[in-house]
Amino acid sequence: MAGNSFGRLFNLTTYGESHGPALGGVIDGCPSGITLDLDEIQNELNRRKPGQSSIVTQRKEPDTVTFYSGIFEGVTTGTSIGFVIENTNQKSHDYSHIKDTYRPSHADYTYDKKYGVRDYRGGGRSSARETACRVVAGAVAKQMLKGIEIKAYVSSVGTIKLNKPHTELDLTQIEANIVRCPDQDMATKMEQYIKEVRSKGDTVGGVVSCVIKNVPVGLGEPVFDKLHAELGKAMLSINAVKGFEYGSGFHGSTMYGSDHNDAFNTDGSTKTNYSGGIQGGISNGMDIYFNVAFKPVATLIQKYETIDKKGDIVEMQGKGRHDPCVVPRAVPIVEAMAALVIADFYLINKLYS
Repeated sequence: MAGNSFGRLFNLTTYGESHGPALGGVIDGCPSGITLDLDEIQNELNRRKPGQSSIVTQRKEPDTVTFYSGIFEGVTTGTSIGFVIENTNQKSHDYSHIKDTYRPSHADYTYDKKYGVRDYRGGGRSSARETACRVVAGAVAKQMLKGIEIKAYVSSVGTIKLNKPHTELDLTQIEANIVRCPDQDMATKMEQYIKEVRSKGDTVGGVVSCVIKNVPVGLGEPVFDKLHAELGKAMLSINAVKGFEYGSGFHGSTMYGSDHNDAFNTDGSTKTNYSGGIQGGISNGMDIYFNVAFKPVATLIQKYETIDKKGDIVEMQGKGRHDPCVVPRAVPIVEAMAALVIADFYLINKLYS
């Protein structure tokens, strides 16, 4: 299987399956001499782990990360950083009923056809459990990027949408509720809606918004390695992501150029920020902001029709422990992937500056 690595200079390679003994990864390119707060890295994993609230999967995993190389007395050595996260709470029998059937809109069918074999236990390599490794690497990248602030939050669940720009939100309140929406009234509505959807055995999607502050001018490499293109690739590589937009996004296509242009201040900053902090594929020093759309989880705890390996129509019903809505747990994953992109471009910029 190809495609298990991300990044050029700051590079992450991951391995492992949802119901295997462990997940793990290797981070290459992290500079030496960076003091790491290992408790903070674990805290980032705790934000992503299952079983943390009543509106997520109830799989109970401690998601404790163990580092095996690249760190000595809490400081990076410049060598490969190897780490492992053990799986301790697999219930593989929950998936025996899908051994010979394919869940609609899941990777079951495509994996089987591409490789001729598939690990049906929790989706194997296609499981979002793989993203735990991304969170570890992203937490390391965040600590390398001192002064740069990356904050993601839930801005919509289904049709319930937070219609406020990030500039009008108190982002210190993201962790104040289990939905991770920095508006408590809207978070309460979202939480209730997710519970209603779950009670019906159904699932719902949503949007995670992200803001990156204090990014220096000059990150990004035209023509094919534009900063927003790499951010888009990073976000679209996350399980269940169906869309990415930055700055004015699709709304910008409805505007006049005279309204959309970001007029300059004398110091090079801009009066507006429809560009989303990126112009010509290069950071301009303004806040980078973007939205990531997540589809509803494919596994439904209700009866529906699908096909089996023989191509016959069969009836099935999902079992096991699944998220009714992935966006609350996706918040630290979005932050992690954003950190990996910024860290990579930061090193590239140092190399060529």
